[in-house]
Amino acid sequence: MSSLAAPPIAGSPEEPTVSLWRDAWFRLKRNRLAVFGLAVIVVLGLTAIFGPYLTPYDYLSQDLDARNLAPSLAHLFGTDDLGRDVFSRVVYGTRTAFLVAVIVTFVAVLIGLTLGAVAGFFGGAFDRVIMWLTDVTMSVPNLLLVVVINASLKTPIAAWMEARYMATLNPVYRETVWIDFILVFGSMALISWPPYARLVRAQVLSIRNRPYVTAATALGLSNWIVIRRYVVPNALGPLIVSVSAGLGTAMVLESAFSFLGVGVNPPTPSWGNMISDGLRVWQHYPHLLAAPAAVLGLASVAFSFLGDGLNDALNPRGSK
Repeated sequence: MSSLAAPPIAGSPEEPTVSLWRDAWFRLKRNRLAVFGLAVIVVLGLTAIFGPYLTPYDYLSQDLDARNLAPSLAHLFGTDDLGRDVFSRVVYGTRTAFLVAVIVTFVAVLIGLTLGAVAGFFGGAFDRVIMWLTDVTMSVPNLLLVVVINASLKTPIAAWMEARYMATLNPVYRETVWIDFILVFGSMALISWPPYARLVRAQVLSIRNRPYVTAATALGLSNWIVIRRYVVPNALGPLIVSVSAGLGTAMVLESAFSFLGVGVNPPTPSWGNMISDGLRVWQHYPHLLAAPAAVLGLASVAFSFLGDGLNDALNPRGSK
């Protein structure tokens, strides 16, 4: 009897399975910059979730005897002109940035994925109307659209919430910070979906005539089932890369709008309004500008590194 082991049968547990996502993960792990970006994003994400519970001071706590202090062991990033701990405010601002980035990107991707898939798969009038809407949206300056939305909706929403408070005495209606978040989420989603729609449309146009899509249609499956099961899953690779970059872009946009006064307003900490406040006094108290700007820059670079790494991992031929 031979002592040599029989070769593994194809499909047996001994044979390693081949997976696009597993191969992409192996390629991503070999990209040091992408791993660095992923590590930074994970740390910032954990900070957004748990950081506000671990900070030594409340982000609204004021100490007028400790105003504009330089960084020290007691206040790692110093204090601002009201004696508030800058480190605590930067940590809470991480939650604001991640909350805006995740929700805005999710809504924008949902809109872009739906419209792009419909335009690319059905074509004809659907394609012309959706692409016209995409072109119109992209032609409107982002800042102008956000200013118009905030100026036209903030006042009536605030008046409605005040009226509801007077009628019910429910303190929830006095939390006007939700107005800022709703308007920021809505306006940023309205300006962020067109690139996703264009990307998905281009992918669907290259997929819809492939044999497996034709076979699924020939079997009598409805168009919506074909889109959901066979078209959209095969268009997700480039979309994932775009989403990773879009999260960083959403953070920068939120900070820019807050910096200009049309985003999240004080007293809710935001990297943008902290940068705006620090810019006024940076010559005398540079730490007020350096701390939020450095964290925002680090987050933006991390998402950029991760996006490039995902592009190389999911599209190895294009990276060569």
